[in-house]
Amino acid sequence: MNVRILSWNVRGVNDRSKRKVIKSVIRNQKVDLFCIQETNMQVMSEEVVRSLGPGRFLDWKVLNAMGTVGGVLICWDKRSLEMLGVEKGQFPISFRFRNVGDGAIWVFTGVYGPFSRKDRECLWEEFGAIRGLWEEPWCLGGDFNSTLYQAKRSRNWRITSAMRRFAQIINELGLVDIPLQGGSFTWSGGLNNQSWARLDRFLVSPSWLDQYSRVNQRRLSRPISDHFPILLEGGGLRRGPSPFKFENMWLKAEGFKELIEGWWQGIMVRGRSSYRL
Repeated sequence: MNVRILSWNVRGVNDRSKRKVIKSVIRNQKVDLFCIQETNMQVMSEEVVRSLGPGRFLDWKVLNAMGTVGGVLICWDKRSLEMLGVEKGQFPISFRFRNVGDGAIWVFTGVYGPFSRKDRECLWEEFGAIRGLWEEPWCLGGDFNSTLYQAKRSRNWRITSAMRRFAQIINELGLVDIPLQGGSFTWSGGLNNQSWARLDRFLVSPSWLDQYSRVNQRRLSRPISDHFPILLEGGGLRRGPSPFKFENMWLKAEGFKELIEGWWQGIMVRGRSSYRL
């Protein structure tokens, strides 16, 4: 089956007119699951959820805001997805789903990332705990409040320790940062929107990519909020062997080139070097 997932930091869902705009975007995209960040509600109500998600087949879980800050709402179409389990952390909320159409099982984690270094380390630990609990194909989506590359922020004169740490976590968990289509940043603000960054993204495991064909994430238009909604699309289940994939970020990892060189020299195949491939 195909899968469509929407992630969006909407900066609050308390306003009724704002919820109408959010619902319109969700309905138009015909998503199977949507992840809303910064609900800014201590206690989510059924009434608010129903005003956001179309259809009577909607199910939902929430990570409530701390005071009036944060909060993550996950909603899904029960005709497409069956929830097998849920785990709530301090910052992420994770689910184990089964596709109704083909029976494939996978994990989704919705996240609203913290700002402080201490809290970010807590988030990274929670990611590791989820990976240790469930081994199925994994997809994470939300506002990580962290950038990954220099070119993905307006003030890009240096690589920060937070960037390095985020890249390290992605590498340790074996996740893939899918290229973003439709724009290079997902948030903009400040005077005349002169500040911008890519804070929102989907990360997936290689096994999630192997499970679906034609996977891409795309920035949609922004009718409200200072964040753009992000849509992740995946085609039907793959058939046959998976193609080889190479991540450019591997080249930045310390010792990677030496490791490849050692493997290359260790191959014992007769003929030209190009034949060894």
